[in-house]
Amino acid sequence: MLPSFSLGKQLHFFFDASSINQPNMKTLFFLPQCRCIFGLLFLPITVFAQIGEYLKKPDPWYSSKEALTIAGNVISYQSDLGGWPKNTVKPTQVYRGSRKDLRPTFDNGATMDEMRLLARIHQATRDRDCATAFQRGLHYILKAQYPNGGWPQSFPLSTQYHRHITFNDGSMVRVMMFVREVSTDRLYSFVSLRDRDQAARAWEKGIDCILRCQIRLNGQLTVWCAQHDEITLAPRKARSYELPSLSGSESVGITRLLMSIEKPRPEVARAVDAAIAWFERSAIRGIRIQRIDDPKAPRGRDHIIVRDPKARPLWARFYDLKNQQPMFCDRDGIPKRNFSDLGYERRNGYAWYGNWAQNLLEKEYPRWQKKHARLRR
Repeated sequence: MLPSFSLGKQLHFFFDASSINQPNMKTLFFLPQCRCIFGLLFLPITVFAQIGEYLKKPDPWYSSKEALTIAGNVISYQSDLGGWPKNTVKPTQVYRGSRKDLRPTFDNGATMDEMRLLARIHQATRDRDCATAFQRGLHYILKAQYPNGGWPQSFPLSTQYHRHITFNDGSMVRVMMFVREVSTDRLYSFVSLRDRDQAARAWEKGIDCILRCQIRLNGQLTVWCAQHDEITLAPRKARSYELPSLSGSESVGITRLLMSIEKPRPEVARAVDAAIAWFERSAIRGIRIQRIDDPKAPRGRDHIIVRDPKARPLWARFYDLKNQQPMFCDRDGIPKRNFSDLGYERRNGYAWYGNWAQNLLEKEYPRWQKKHARLRR
């Protein structure tokens, strides 16, 4: 079994909300790229705020009649394959639509939080329906894992980019956090030893996959792409403006995941050190993104780069695979070197820069180094 790793510490460690200063963005802290979005990213998060609120309830609530009603509603959204769809689950309502419309996925946090809620309610009530639904969900997660240890964005596999090993928006990191949680946390003691052991093995396979996916350029380990080929592990594109690249956002969550390993193998420590070195080399200083009013713009506003020697360090969302320089792209799929070269729609509709690695470099990595100093002797 893996060492115990509590859910509360786990979520705080990976998705620190301390740098969010937009009042209406507090519920976005579970996405790595949303720590600093400069008004550039807008996501449908109602589902997660609802499920998340029920996970924050005081312990007595989970044995209540209301909790069992909510559990039944959540189970009604479970697909025939065992997973849950995204942006669909309404915990206060029973699903009355067509079963074929319930397309399970790991995107945007779907499936895992529903299972956490059912586990909490089962712990308090011993409700068999919760246990059965949880078991079906866990089998779905384990079945979706590739033999090489990666997870796609959704399962069953599609013919599009969703089939790739998906780090985008923290997808695979969230799945791995969950299987480790299942294999170690007492909350899941109702799960069979066989299934918990399978979850532990899935975690180990996932770590091996992450190490193999780390991109090596000119003989030097760097970071990761947001998607990797499910066969060759090579960097892959997703949407038209998300080209094969080094990710300045998703790689932060992956590095944190590796740093969370209680007793890291030497190859894990090397991967962390290499990623940190890349973040240090790739930091962009002396600029910030500023939103301005522009009556001539389609939405009456725009975003520009402003020189500011006091600005916090930034990282680009994408760096090219040749020169490791920031890269931008419109929906036409043609890479651009400068943020200002983007068309209005993408310039104002995507998180191209962020302070993603700042806490990692300034606080978390030094603590990790001190804790694991023996690995450097």
